[in-house]
Amino acid sequence: MMKLYKGRPSDIEKREQREVRVYDLLDKLNIEYERTDHEHAGTMEECNKIDAVLDVVICKNLFLCNRQQTKFYLLMMPGEKPFKTKELSKQINSARLSFASSEAMLKYLDIQPGAVSVMGLMNDRENMVQLLVDEDVLKDDYIGCHPCVNTSSLKIKTSDVFDTFLKAVNHDYITVTLTGE
Repeated sequence: MMKLYKGRPSDIEKREQREVRVYDLLDKLNIEYERTDHEHAGTMEECNKIDAVLDVVICKNLFLCNRQQTKFYLLMMPGEKPFKTKELSKQINSARLSFASSEAMLKYLDIQPGAVSVMGLMNDRENMVQLLVDEDVLKDDYIGCHPCVNTSSLKIKTSDVFDTFLKAVNHDYITVTLTGE
């Protein structure tokens, strides 16, 4: 049974360093968060159980790149929305978007597949990844995301992520409108 906790875990020495760095930064920025620990969530059914514990919809996070693999994007969108590359490509003027490699994900965000999260931008010190956010994500009071590992999930105020966290990690975002059509 998953439980909801306030703040960082007490068993920090058993956690991956990439996860601990997220808690360290959030605490340094005085960003409050709630957390639940869980097994790897590989299906939408499993994600829905996590969403219920956090009382938030966890964003679908996609790590994308252009055909030449010279521009990288992190797309945050509601989990239930279908993703159509053509629709997004038009809005950001980038032809032939595709999923970026797991090697690029590790290199730029220090994240493994399945754990992609806005929190990974703290590891992108050279600003190689542009954050794209579906407008519907910005309408919710809270967002759910992974702390750079897929065995924990966080509930954070949307305003804390977009006003405080992103400024602290020197990233901005582009708002996009995805309809899935």
